[in-house]
Amino acid sequence: MSTTAVLDAAEALFYQRGIQAVGMDDIRTESGVSLKRLYQLFPSKEALVVGYLERRDERWRRRLAEFVDAHHGPKILLVFDWLYEWFTEPDFRGCAFINSFGEMGTRSPAIMSVVRHHKKALRAYLVSLCQDVPLAEQILLLIDGAITIAAITGDPDAAWRARAAAVVLVSG
Repeated sequence: MSTTAVLDAAEALFYQRGIQAVGMDDIRTESGVSLKRLYQLFPSKEALVVGYLERRDERWRRRLAEFVDAHHGPKILLVFDWLYEWFTEPDFRGCAFINSFGEMGTRSPAIMSVVRHHKKALRAYLVSLCQDVPLAEQILLLIDGAITIAAITGDPDAAWRARAAAVVLVSG
């Protein structure tokens, strides 16, 4: 239970405010877990960030796959429909993995590893949808671009513009 509370607090605070802006005391306060227990669960802030990202990766990719499986149409294009829904959520702040890499990745091999795993797993999922490695890699670029543009501009329609580009790629 306390691990879940800590990871819930970490995800909410790190995603909303950024990793460097959040201290372990903030996590303790938000989670209701003592600082001693927090450090028993996660001996360092880096370990906590890794735990947060690993859990977010699993949940994010599961939500995407569930959406794609539940809808009809070209599966590779449904990814962009899901992105639009995600971009319109009130707490959308962009890609947690790109954000974490930007803040900590070059200083933390552990965080870099989780970020790379997420991108490799997403690439593999896209390959499974379209059975075309070069196309999947191009779609991945469109996805990351759309996420970044939507986060920076606050415009969820970046998903539709990326989808339109994907249609050209798929039909080409």
